[in-house]
Amino acid sequence: MTIKVLVIDDSALMRALLTEMIGSAPDLEVVGSAPDPLVAREMIKTLNPDVLTLDVEMPKMDGLEFLQRLMRLRPMPVIMISSLTERGSLATLQALEYGAVDFVPKPRVDLGGGLKAYAEEICDKVRAAAGARLRTPSPMLASATVTATPVTPARPAPAMPALRMASDRILFIGASTGGTEAIREVLTGLPEDCPPILMVQHMPESFTGSFAKRLDGICRMQVKEAVDGERIKAGTAYLAPGHSHLSIEKLAGGYVCRLAQSEPVNRHRPSVDVLFNSAAAVIGRNAVGVILTGMGKDGAKGMLAMRLAGAWTIGQDQASCVVYGMPREAALVGAVEEVAGLGDISARILARLRGGVTRS
Repeated sequence: MTIKVLVIDDSALMRALLTEMIGSAPDLEVVGSAPDPLVAREMIKTLNPDVLTLDVEMPKMDGLEFLQRLMRLRPMPVIMISSLTERGSLATLQALEYGAVDFVPKPRVDLGGGLKAYAEEICDKVRAAAGARLRTPSPMLASATVTATPVTPARPAPAMPALRMASDRILFIGASTGGTEAIREVLTGLPEDCPPILMVQHMPESFTGSFAKRLDGICRMQVKEAVDGERIKAGTAYLAPGHSHLSIEKLAGGYVCRLAQSEPVNRHRPSVDVLFNSAAAVIGRNAVGVILTGMGKDGAKGMLAMRLAGAWTIGQDQASCVVYGMPREAALVGAVEEVAGLGDISARILARLRGGVTRS
């Protein structure tokens, strides 16, 4: 079945470029392109597309405002086309909160031969979006006024009760498509004295800093981009920067983050497999592995290595995934010990850390 795509962008050049890239795939068809949301609104009615690509910044109606209205009145899969700026990254994160499935940065003029890889990426994301499970924005988000520059909320004041948890545990989380919201839900369910967390979210380097700051503003623990060589401490979550693989290393007196700009693994840098394999080798049975929604199979082999090393592993279930790719692949190879809905994962992690769960 051919996937019908509507391209919405105020730039005629971008509309032409995206139309050519997406239309080059035999299973994808660009049924139209619109210069602004007002034109797009009428084209959606007549063309009935399966997926939209939507620019963030446009005249007549901002892309965020259009997305918010669309997800309230006629929910459908949307991929945001985002500029490589701090303002663009913050707006993109807010778009994901409003229900966009995924995003791709706007291609740079100096990409050259990289345009082929860019075209493959956007076509893969359109296919994934067509089969994605749409999230319903929370009532607070659904009724919120869209701002041009999203504001990171202050860190929540109420602290969770202190828990007697295993102090030698370290958590490892991997996610991709739909993962920004999945990671947010897991982290906001964990206390400020949680064991250290190392995370990989497939995301370009111009977005990971904004994502870490946004999480830091809403989580009880500190959330930051990982820095090569920094010591890992409890109450802190470390996010792999978009330019490097993240792994863990043991030194005298503790553990440190390691970053490497080596070749992509499973077409990704950072790669979940790189992080999980280091957890298996360095932390072993004291690791907790979490694999969340995402396209592809990155993390499956690494999580299997974690489980074989004695770690406890949990995967997000199909019903709550935006894209049931990475957790499915991990389950198929026997890497997942427990499966849970997104809303239950943080509780299952806490139960494991308290030692209140017996191994099945």
